Amino acid sequence: MSDKKTIKVTLVKSLIGRLESHRACVRGLGLRRVGSSAVVLDTPENRGMINKVHYLLKCEG
Repeated sequence: MSDKKTIKVTLVKSLIGRLESHRACVRGLGLRRVGSSAVVLDTPENRGMINKVHYLLKCEG
């Protein structure tokens, strides 16, 4: 098991009609469509993107 901390993020709301910068954050996290999930490293950069679009995501661990 890796000693790096990770966060699993899942897109639960649509990107239709959202700000372009919010869409870019979701794409930067590796998410494509509603229901898609990605495991990202727990870094300040990823935390910032998650905080910016928290209303679109579900986060675990």
